[in-house]
Amino acid sequence: MTLTVGIDFGTSNSGVAVSDGHTVRLLPIDAKNNIPEVVKSILYITRDGQQYIGQEAVELYYRHNVNRLRRYVQKWAGEIDYHGADMSYVRDVYVLVDELQPGRLLQYIKTALRKVGGESGYRGTQIFDRYYSVADLVQAYLQALKARAEALLGEPIGGVRLGRPVKFSESPEHDRQAEDILRQAALAAGFAQVDFEFEPVAAALFYEQTLTKPQNALIFDFGGGTLDIAILRLGDPHQRTVYANGGIGIAGSDFDRAIIQKRLLPHFGLGQVHHEPALLELIHAVPDWMALPDLSTPPNRANLEQAIARGLAPARLRTLQALIFNDLAFSFYNQVEAGKIALSSQPAAVIALQEQGMDLWELYTRAQFEKDIYEYQQQVEQVLLDTLAASGLEAGQIDAVVTTGGSSSIPAFTEMLGRTFGPQRVIASNAFSSVTAGLAIRAANG
Repeated sequence: MTLTVGIDFGTSNSGVAVSDGHTVRLLPIDAKNNIPEVVKSILYITRDGQQYIGQEAVELYYRHNVNRLRRYVQKWAGEIDYHGADMSYVRDVYVLVDELQPGRLLQYIKTALRKVGGESGYRGTQIFDRYYSVADLVQAYLQALKARAEALLGEPIGGVRLGRPVKFSESPEHDRQAEDILRQAALAAGFAQVDFEFEPVAAALFYEQTLTKPQNALIFDFGGGTLDIAILRLGDPHQRTVYANGGIGIAGSDFDRAIIQKRLLPHFGLGQVHHEPALLELIHAVPDWMALPDLSTPPNRANLEQAIARGLAPARLRTLQALIFNDLAFSFYNQVEAGKIALSSQPAAVIALQEQGMDLWELYTRAQFEKDIYEYQQQVEQVLLDTLAASGLEAGQIDAVVTTGGSSSIPAFTEMLGRTFGPQRVIASNAFSSVTAGLAIRAANG
């Protein structure tokens, strides 16, 4: 019999589980992680094409990049064909490339699936001498995940039940396109059979194992990349009913960017640097950590050093310089995320990073955080109410509201659920493993 596993391919974290129809086994897929059953959705590709995931990818990235030498050369990137009123010409375009760069670290790979639609949609990225499409990046990650799972299980894996958000996109066409890319990537990764399940439905299947009688449940799956909601009748597998699904592309990574944009950019010179387009472009790029490595070019270094020499916000621009040129982006974003997580259990947190020329310290309160994400809160509440309306049920008919995903513990959202359904009905499930376990149950049951 072909072994089939459940895989939760998440925006921030992923997991693999297997079920025999009675019990679920979560695989310790990343022995180096604090929670071995959870692996970071991070991919590191080296110059020679080697691929690493999870904590190993992070550690190798730092080992390769901290305090390393850089050497930039001009490389031809293509041509611009210009046609004006009375003139026409073709111009070569060159870019500066660090020929000593040992590898590229990529995070939020799943988010790329949300950006594939339309003419201007995301297609992929050039990594050294090879162009990687979105499918290539997802395939590389899933292939490494499959290899680790097979090593732990001691047998080949033939099939997979993959979780997917309720909506990759508001456009049905782009949603189908994203699922097709994910399917092709999984097939290319070596899975002979690929099936899908909505992530909140998978979480519901895991929760259902605790029930002794039928009930109406709302699953609030709020992770790093998306919010997914499912309203179901659970407790009797033969009478299981999905009343409604809903979702939106808002979650933890959006909150991290909001913190940086609204609170931390002054540490890098915002408000003190004016009429300097090149410097302002660097400052406004700070929220996008994946873009920062590409900014560590000699012209950018020269612009920063000249501005510092002129006395233009020297302390702030030195912090910006350290962030970009000392490969501190990943550490910085980890500190932002850690501060956000701390606010779920305490009224204030310090976001700080003192390392390699960077000296940042910010006291951040829960009230400030809730103000910074207020627009997102409103959108989330609207999706929740729309999904409830689509189910045909009233709030009082929901017996349990089951929360899962890292962002579901943010007090602003648990309080919102409590106001709507009653705090006594809000039940926290395993934030990182309930979807994975539910996918394994779904895989075992066919």
